[in-house]
Amino acid sequence: MEALMRATETIKAFRETRLSNIRGPAEFFDYNRVSRPADLNQTTHRISYNTRYFSGNYGLVVALLAVYAIVTNTLLIFAVLFLVGGFAAINRFAPDPITVGEHVITQKSLYSGLFIIGIPLLWFSSPFSTVFWLVGASAVLILGHASIMEPGIESEYATVQDAV
Repeated sequence: MEALMRATETIKAFRETRLSNIRGPAEFFDYNRVSRPADLNQTTHRISYNTRYFSGNYGLVVALLAVYAIVTNTLLIFAVLFLVGGFAAINRFAPDPITVGEHVITQKSLYSGLFIIGIPLLWFSSPFSTVFWLVGASAVLILGHASIMEPGIESEYATVQDAV
């Protein structure tokens, strides 16, 4: 019960901190503010400002890309479910050694079998390429969006507030 209360508090805190920073779609996709930056200095300034300003939206973009990457890699889903389900099943149904005929099967041998099957299965599901794809796709989308979006008028006052 206490774990449920902690989970509820964590979700509430996450909603208050991260999800409150999400800007509306009209502001995030405002095509009137799209322009090519003049030079590298302006690009750096835009990326710096927009990554802070749209941080909630960019977090949502990364989360959606992660869900897409996992859903489209069915072998990865199967491998992760196999490993997690195996751990749960071993912990729940085999905490004590089991005797089958003359053989005694311990929890350690069950974990060894799970690893012998699960790790190669996970390796063939290419989790590293999925992670690198996620990092690359997120970087291209976020840096591309942040560099072409002109900061709003409020960005000029942000430096004044920081100085005061």
